[in-house]
Amino acid sequence: MKMRLLVLISGLLCFAGLSSRATLLETNFTSKYIGARGIHIYLPPAYDSQSQRRFPVLYLHDGQNVFSSAGTNCAFGWGSWELDKTADELSRGGRMREVIMVAVDNAGARRLEEYSGRRGTNGAPPTAYENYSRFLCEELKPWVDQQFRTLRKAKDTGVMGSSLGGLISVTLAWEHPETFGNIAGLSSSFSYNKTNFLSDGLRTYSGKPKPLRIYLDSGMADFMGGDDNRALTQQAVIELKRIGWTDQNLELFVDPPLTPEQIEKSGLRRDKWSEARTQHNEFYWRLRAWQALTFLFPPEKPK
Repeated sequence: MKMRLLVLISGLLCFAGLSSRATLLETNFTSKYIGARGIHIYLPPAYDSQSQRRFPVLYLHDGQNVFSSAGTNCAFGWGSWELDKTADELSRGGRMREVIMVAVDNAGARRLEEYSGRRGTNGAPPTAYENYSRFLCEELKPWVDQQFRTLRKAKDTGVMGSSLGGLISVTLAWEHPETFGNIAGLSSSFSYNKTNFLSDGLRTYSGKPKPLRIYLDSGMADFMGGDDNRALTQQAVIELKRIGWTDQNLELFVDPPLTPEQIEKSGLRRDKWSEARTQHNEFYWRLRAWQALTFLFPPEKPK
């Protein structure tokens, strides 16, 4: 397994009132399961200034679109999630714990195979999803825990994504609660592959709730004329509550589309305004990602 730290992203983030700076790093990681993959790492402001402190970790899919370093024209012009800026603002305001974030680039044309959650059966070779899962659990997380000051238990480790990235976040944590204790799925594609996770995962489950803290959301309209997986996300929440999840460890948010006036004031590229009434895109995920972060990593209570 070969790993090499490549570059420190230019423009370290520094805010008035903070004595330290958040840092964005990039590295290439060569996995025996999925080959070479780009990794983007966010270290929170306190990482350098508090040298004995350890931090929770959030793993993210579609990593090339997650941080502000991706620029404003990525993702078909919708821009990045700017999750580094959001986390800085929330932690600075005392609304969430400071976390390390590790974002994994997708596989391009093979993204669907890796994120779909399809399983090999009857002695078939491992699927792309299974190889990606092993990469995260057996290679990337151990390396991150070795290289950085992390809190390593599942209760301090999250996984987050949107669309198919939301589906695989839920599936991964469901199958590996010993590794990931916090899930965020934004506009999760529960409809993919005939609602495989809903049908084969949740509806057939009769055990006790798993030790998972779960955030799910959706918009109300997507570019295909659908509801941005709203109905299926609500069905997933119904099943989770049947199993035993409560409002203490489960949150659902349904996001109404912005009005034309709100879109104009949002800073979105003008040529995207007419499309922005549909919500299955990075623009809307950027606007509501704060809710996932504050739910999964609320500020610690004073001791």
